[in-house]
Amino acid sequence: MKKELHIFLTALTFFTRIPAPKWAIHDPSFLKKSTRYFSLIGIIVGSIGALIFLGTNLLLPKEISILISMVATIYTTGAFHEDGFADVCDGFGGGWTKEKILFIMKDSRLGTYGTIGLLMLLALKFSTLLHIKTSLLPLIILTGHSTSRFIATTLIYTHPYVRDTNDSKAKPAAKQMSFISLAINAIIAVIPLFFLQNPFIFIVLVPMYISKMFLASKFKKWIGGQTGDCAGAVQQLSEVVFYITILIFYTHGYLFN
Repeated sequence: MKKELHIFLTALTFFTRIPAPKWAIHDPSFLKKSTRYFSLIGIIVGSIGALIFLGTNLLLPKEISILISMVATIYTTGAFHEDGFADVCDGFGGGWTKEKILFIMKDSRLGTYGTIGLLMLLALKFSTLLHIKTSLLPLIILTGHSTSRFIATTLIYTHPYVRDTNDSKAKPAAKQMSFISLAINAIIAVIPLFFLQNPFIFIVLVPMYISKMFLASKFKKWIGGQTGDCAGAVQQLSEVVFYITILIFYTHGYLFN
């Protein structure tokens, strides 16, 4: 049990800016296993976003509260997954061979494709959340973060890690995942869905997984698998797809009264 706590703390410090206690053990082998708590990290990050929205919305308009909530979650993760999404946009937008795509994705500079992709992604996220009922938003934000991270873990489970270099900081986390770790992520991820109090809400996982399959097909075709940036891109896209699906349900009276 103590070992699992240290693995969780490893996940917390790797996927967020939240510091671990000084007594936490940081063993390199823990990083590989830390992905089993990816969905739990999503609940933590989503909870921060939800609480920030609730607090700021007491004093500020909904639009500003949503933006501050988004800033809070981005700051909490250090834009970890947004950076991955932007790198994928740059790599697959500007590269025409596996080697070139991987080289561009590794470049820390932000290109045109990454800039446009990230701006459109954040604009979609903001505008979609803006049109969802205010009372639902905190739970929707939390659930979006947890479920999208589960979807990202399915990419790690189904597709091999393709980067050959050993200096990628995400390699231990993105290289391999066991079925047990995938199952743990699934169980943790769906817990918030139950609070939406409708068994049909689980339908949202279908379009989210389809978005993963879409990106995964591109990854498989061009680079033969996935990298940490690819997993980040899947997380970001499936999160937005979650919000869009919820908005469709809400606007047309499905699942929500």
